[in-house]
Amino acid sequence: MMKISVIGAGTMGAGIAQIAATNGHEVCLYDSFDGAIESAESKLKKILNRLVEKERITQQENEEILERINFTKEIKEVSGSGLVIEAIIENLDIKQKVFAEIERLVDEDCIIASNTSSLSIASIASALKKAERVVGIHFFNPAPLMPLVEIIPAVQTSESTLSKAKAIIDNWGKVTVIAKDTPGFIVNRVARSFYGEALRIYEEGIADFATIDWVMRELGGFRMGPFQLMDYIGNDINYTVTETVFTAFYFDPRYKPSFTQKRMMEAGYLGRKSGRGYYDYSTEMPQANEDRKLGKVILWRVLAMLINEAADALYLNIATKEDIDLAMTKGVNYPKGLLAWADEIGLENILKQLENLQAEYGEDRYRPSPLLKRMVAKNKTFYYIWV
Repeated sequence: MMKISVIGAGTMGAGIAQIAATNGHEVCLYDSFDGAIESAESKLKKILNRLVEKERITQQENEEILERINFTKEIKEVSGSGLVIEAIIENLDIKQKVFAEIERLVDEDCIIASNTSSLSIASIASALKKAERVVGIHFFNPAPLMPLVEIIPAVQTSESTLSKAKAIIDNWGKVTVIAKDTPGFIVNRVARSFYGEALRIYEEGIADFATIDWVMRELGGFRMGPFQLMDYIGNDINYTVTETVFTAFYFDPRYKPSFTQKRMMEAGYLGRKSGRGYYDYSTEMPQANEDRKLGKVILWRVLAMLINEAADALYLNIATKEDIDLAMTKGVNYPKGLLAWADEIGLENILKQLENLQAEYGEDRYRPSPLLKRMVAKNKTFYYIWV
């Protein structure tokens, strides 16, 4: 069976290594930072032991998975791999250097992939002599549990590389979607509104963190509210992705970062991992204002922005409508696909909400997608066939 190498032994890299080894592959997990490999091995052993305790795997399977993984600080160990997946810091220069080094060590038919969540796959691939072997393979955290994987071909990626990469990940039991190489791909592009509009509502004094989270859970059906989720992800990570997408889209106001989140990050209030973020985890959680009338105003505003972003992703051929909806339900556990949800609500109602917001604020942030406007004018829905 194909040898798989993973570059970067952080939470994501170790999770990808676990998936590959569980599926029978010989795995090389590499990291050069002091203590990173030792920490990854220790944490993975604990995770597998818990799976044994929960009877998800047997003790024999536990031992076999660990035996398949070579925890190493020597990058030359990637030699002989059929697929290398990079999962290191979101820094283009560093990724390009690592990719160039990997290319010198692997065979010509080896696929070299990046797990980047927002950087250009084309830019990463440009560091290689054989750029057609590069593809984006973006897992979601925690990788062993989250079903979605975005597959992102660069302009240089060959059809063979794309089909082989997708087949490998499909064989691991993951749900794959194909996304165009644009900032944020599908999920991290569309989901910016979930965080950004919630932050804007807070900054305007309409509702506090707890109330907005309650609204999105109780009335919207989301598993976590936006502030809960940002605290779970980490304000440093979430803010960096927002800033990256905002810059990459030439400062489009729809993706504008929030000063509230920036100050949280600067203060070290990163969320659960630091003990404090939008919530202080050393004390009781604050009570929400469970006013359903207010709640509907908040929900409508966030949902309209999310649907508009999903519609625009379809308009710009980022992915198919099916893959956009699949990505949001399987990648970030949204209760419904946004485009299917739009059909239920009525596209004319979404358009009216956006037009009202744009009229009130006078901001391009709220501009409706051209596709949404055209579909309303033609009385179409997303899941009808139209020409």
